[in-house]
Amino acid sequence: MTDSSELLWGLLFGSIGVGYMIYGRRQRALIPFIAGLGLVGFTYVVSGTLLTVTVGAALIALPILVRR
Repeated sequence: MTDSSELLWGLLFGSIGVGYMIYGRRQRALIPFIAGLGLVGFTYVVSGTLLTVTVGAALIALPILVRR
């Protein structure tokens, strides 16, 4: 069963993911678009609040760390 903190973190990461997807599509940048897809969908696979925050933070940092 999912607790409320996982739902709220999923909402936050999903919202940021949609922003990354829109940015990636408009700028024709592959890395932000892929990170956005990952942020939108990873909460369906990952369970646990700590793991959700860790994976979400890594996906948010991905386009910042990998510049092309």
